Amino acid sequence: MFNTVLCSFDTRCNQQDMHALLNFKQGVTDPSGVLSSWTTQLDCCHWKGVICSNITSRVTGISLPCSTTLPIYRDEEDKSHCLTGSINLSLLLVELEFLDYLDFTNNDFLALQFDYMHNHNCHNLSIPTSLRQCVNSSTFRHLDLSLNRNLVINNLKWLPYISSLEYLNLDDNDLSKETNWLPLVTMLPSLSVLSMSNCQLKDLSLSLQYANFTALQVLDLSDNEFKSELPKWLFNLSSTIHSLYLSSCSLIGHLPKDLLNLQELEDLVMIDNNFDGPIPDWLGHFKHLKTINLSLNMFSGSIPTNLGNLSTLITLGVGFNTLTGVVSERNLAKLSKLKSLYISSYSTLIFDFDSDWIPPFQLEELILKFSNPDLPAWLYTQRSIESLIIFESSFEAPLKFWNLVSSVIELVLQENSIVANMSNVLLNSTLIVLDSNGLKGCLPQLSQQETYQIGYLMVYWLSN
Repeated sequence: MFNTVLCSFDTRCNQQDMHALLNFKQGVTDPSGVLSSWTTQLDCCHWKGVICSNITSRVTGISLPCSTTLPIYRDEEDKSHCLTGSINLSLLLVELEFLDYLDFTNNDFLALQFDYMHNHNCHNLSIPTSLRQCVNSSTFRHLDLSLNRNLVINNLKWLPYISSLEYLNLDDNDLSKETNWLPLVTMLPSLSVLSMSNCQLKDLSLSLQYANFTALQVLDLSDNEFKSELPKWLFNLSSTIHSLYLSSCSLIGHLPKDLLNLQELEDLVMIDNNFDGPIPDWLGHFKHLKTINLSLNMFSGSIPTNLGNLSTLITLGVGFNTLTGVVSERNLAKLSKLKSLYISSYSTLIFDFDSDWIPPFQLEELILKFSNPDLPAWLYTQRSIESLIIFESSFEAPLKFWNLVSSVIELVLQENSIVANMSNVLLNSTLIVLDSNGLKGCLPQLSQQETYQIGYLMVYWLSN
């Protein structure tokens, strides 16, 4: 016989943790009372955004992202209710001994402090090695300050003192004054995810041969003004990296074959740069690619048929380049998992698909621009499309086309030459743009919901 005993431990918030949180509260501006529950009358483990250990009741995390919505007729988010002021990061790290997780996403903080003077256990602060003793860097793993668009971080010299970091997201923070960011970041041996998009970075450290990332899996440096070729250290990263995002970085040159060194790569996204030359056929040698998006560059020549061998591919984007030649089923032959396809060109791109070809995929997103007089026949085999964009093309749109797109959530047809009779067409899409297509005759029928949501449709239609 076994006796089961249920024990209840009356564990309460640690007093040191509570005082540290209250000190932090005093240093921030809280216009809408987000931290109103942070009072001594309530156990701090029950305060909004505070995460405690179920066993010790020590504070292990703070999660206070700000929720905002983008108004339909305004360009800027309303952040008047979000936390603002200064983040005293050192206070939190020194006094919250077991802090593991910190998320201040999408607030409106203005400055970041990393100051040890408040900690009575720290001595001789003029000696850099003593700083490490003031921060318990063995537990802190997750730091997210992203989308604080007014947050100015003058330098990252504090990063090496948080050597346990595994996740670092500084997206949309102002790091324009930090010119030595890469060597500092590489001093984080456990870093797995690094996201620093739109941080006003300018230096990619082209002279650096190796960046000592030993655990890095995700690297996002999009929306920075590097204006350079890809650096050599990028090709020498650990083979564990599986996601590389370098969109809108003003990068130039050809794609170097050394990228093949990153054989575990699953996501390669380099949208909106100035890469030129042909799209390399060796891209078809990657074994694990799920996403490849090279749209909005200056690539020329034909789309290599080797891309059709990437059987793991979910997203293929080669749109908005100066591509020429023929696109056929050979380009898409083995893409059984494909969900998103973007094929277009600023030059003449001819579709030459077999009319009887049935693709091995069912798309959810499709962007097309082509030079043929007809839509590709395989389009009518697709039953899962949620977003369809066709622009600057010429084609006949029979009733079966409108039946196909009638329930597409987002339908955009712009600057085409379309021959169609729409008198019996019913559109149920949430977003409909029919702009400058040369359409004539009756307007399509719209469900009541769509008529209410997109009153501007009439304006677009009259421009046809």
